[in-house]
Amino acid sequence: MIRGSIVAIATPFKEGKIDEHCLRELVKFQITNGTNGIVPCGTTGESPTLTHDEHHRVIELCIETAEGKVPIIAGTGSNSTAEAVSLTQHAAKAGATAALIVSPYYNKPTQEGLFRHFKTIADSSPIPIILYNIAGRTGVNIETPTVVRLANACKNIIGVKEASGSLEQMKSVKESCPKGFLLLSGDDALTLPVLKMGGSGVISVAANIIPQDIVRIITAFEGGKHDEAEAAFNKTLPLVKSLFLETNPIPVKTAMGMLGMCSGDVRLPLCEMSEENQKKLKQALTDYGLIKLERVS
Repeated sequence: MIRGSIVAIATPFKEGKIDEHCLRELVKFQITNGTNGIVPCGTTGESPTLTHDEHHRVIELCIETAEGKVPIIAGTGSNSTAEAVSLTQHAAKAGATAALIVSPYYNKPTQEGLFRHFKTIADSSPIPIILYNIAGRTGVNIETPTVVRLANACKNIIGVKEASGSLEQMKSVKESCPKGFLLLSGDDALTLPVLKMGGSGVISVAANIIPQDIVRIITAFEGGKHDEAEAAFNKTLPLVKSLFLETNPIPVKTAMGMLGMCSGDVRLPLCEMSEENQKKLKQALTDYGLIKLERVS
């Protein structure tokens, strides 16, 4: 079942290559801490700079390591429909639970083009598809009528990761799509508002470093403990803000490096975080309690 706290897992690098041992450890860390699902090769996983072989390998490693304990929702989107079909079919063959398909970037297709793109992928996919709407990255918004049209035309399109930033649009999607169609927040800062409108969870960047706390927000809310959920959510907001001081995944990988979880390296054209923002990030991690204050003797 796809719901709850789903981590958009970072891809760790070591000397320019995928750190396979570290990736396995990160997957185990997420499962141990109660995460409900894992998305490899998304935005946070730096999919645009992975070769096809690397892309395949990251997905395979996550599936192997998870051992069926949590769903693996493989990021297999592309601005080439044929490439997205190929990546999705590989993920299905490898044993992925579902595929997360970002809207095509740079091409700026029309709504009709978006419909045909997603329908072509869905028609060729043996696993469920979740749409990924993030106009800030792609330059095109999947309008609600297009989402509704896809949900009705393709039974294996089961939901949408909404990162448009528009709660009004998310509400419209929830109200207009068939019953059971998943609405997943694509923005940690909107997780609770999305849950309040009937959302099923979040695909989270912050869960890379605070998985238990993201789980706690959703568990408390779904258990009717709304005050507890609100308090847990509000606690995360300053840290979440620091994770977007620069382009994702630069800050979260920097944080993971500071916490000794992985090297923190990113691939060009992404680069290391500025010193000023690193200080702000470290302060946020310290304030949250993830980094202990150094004692002055």
